[in-house]
Amino acid sequence: MYRYTERRKALPTPAPAPPGGPGGEPPRPAAFVRDAPTLLSYAALGCFTFWLYAFGPALTLLRDELGFSYSLLGGYSVLWSAGAVLTGIGFPWAARRLARGTLLWCAALVSAIGAALFTLGGNVPVTLLGAGVLGLAGTMLLAVLQATLSDRHGPRRDRALTEANIGAGASAVVAPLVLGALAATAVGWRVTFALPAAVLAVLFLRYRRQPLPTTPRRRAAGRAGRLPLACWLFALLTAASSAIEFCLVYFAPQLLLDTGLTAAAASTALSGNLLGILIGRLLGAALTRRPGRSVTLLYASLVGTAGSFALFWLTDQPTVAIVGLFLCGVGIANLYPLALALTLDAAPGREDQANARSQLVLGLFAAAAPYLLGSLADRHGLAAAFALEPVLITGCILLLWGGLRARPRST
Repeated sequence: MYRYTERRKALPTPAPAPPGGPGGEPPRPAAFVRDAPTLLSYAALGCFTFWLYAFGPALTLLRDELGFSYSLLGGYSVLWSAGAVLTGIGFPWAARRLARGTLLWCAALVSAIGAALFTLGGNVPVTLLGAGVLGLAGTMLLAVLQATLSDRHGPRRDRALTEANIGAGASAVVAPLVLGALAATAVGWRVTFALPAAVLAVLFLRYRRQPLPTTPRRRAAGRAGRLPLACWLFALLTAASSAIEFCLVYFAPQLLLDTGLTAAAASTALSGNLLGILIGRLLGAALTRRPGRSVTLLYASLVGTAGSFALFWLTDQPTVAIVGLFLCGVGIANLYPLALALTLDAAPGREDQANARSQLVLGLFAAAAPYLLGSLADRHGLAAAFALEPVLITGCILLLWGGLRARPRST
């Protein structure tokens, strides 16, 4: 049998396609998808924020019942923050050994126990213990949720964190309103703290089998070594910007008492600040849909916070003070999520460690700043003590500037 073999001509190798889309257009950013882990994180973060923003006004009512000093009021925030510091130390270890889902649901359960101790204790020692437990477990819950969003959305974590804080801002507005409304009824303000626990129970039933995202580089996130200088500066920015907010949450109702409002009215009036936070985060979410705007938004937010705080601080008229609080909320709104996004971006491959260290530094600031403000208020009066806020705002501007200069030029 005759076999004929034809030598095939070599086909020319096609030229590599240009990067990006057809025709060499710049590559489009990956689609931002709000999947089940994202929605779970948004909802659970709202529950934590409800507790957090009910905690400050509740201290005003608790102080009215138990009659403790401004310094002891600051002591409650110290214990909450001590729990946050412990989370900052232990989260990398826990994240390496436990699944995201296990950490999330255990933290939610212990947070509910802490809320019960704080509300049902009936005396200073037990309520202080509840504040510490809620700070520890609540911050662990927060860290897990932030890590989940960072894992899922990577370079677009700034948008995910900003959107997550929209729901948190809504909870922040609702919490003091619910607290004030229930305080005026026979039900009492303490029932307020059971509401997030009920929502978390529903979320558990719905999402308990939902796997949460992780990345292969996760295992290296807790390895020994120093985080970059820029990461530390942005972590300090995250903490200092949160301290600005915490000082207002804990002590703004006390200053409103000097304008003639009752304790219940002053606690409810804090919703003006929280409504501003919600509106500011809605604006921030719209602006961060396009990458590259975070730094400009941070600078603008800090300048706006400085001006609006002066309006709140320097007036003795309740209406003007509430307007100033509202504008403070607009300015403060995006400081935490955008500063946290910068912190995580500055530590590629080690986001868990950066996340944990930011919570540790935040816990220290959140403990020191309100306690210092309370101590100064006992000695010099609350209005004079609020001079701490302009110092924190100025520090934030310097930290942002320094962190940007410390980043590698390639980023």
